[in-house]
Amino acid sequence: MERRSIGIALLIIGVLMMAYTGFNYVTTKNVVDIGNLQIKHDENHTIQWSPIVGAVLLVGGVLIIATNKKANA
Repeated sequence: MERRSIGIALLIIGVLMMAYTGFNYVTTKNVVDIGNLQIKHDENHTIQWSPIVGAVLLVGGVLIIATNKKANA
């Protein structure tokens, strides 16, 4: 993979991680299952990260692209 495309990918991921600082998903768990009686419980799971991680990836992508242009010149 070319260094420029890695830099662009890091830029895009960095911007997305700064814009969206996390996401959540729901899982369904059976609590009681007796014949026709079923009781289910929805569990909400949250995954979050710091926007600083996105900023670091963004800066890293810019540096990779900048050094790639100097190396090609």
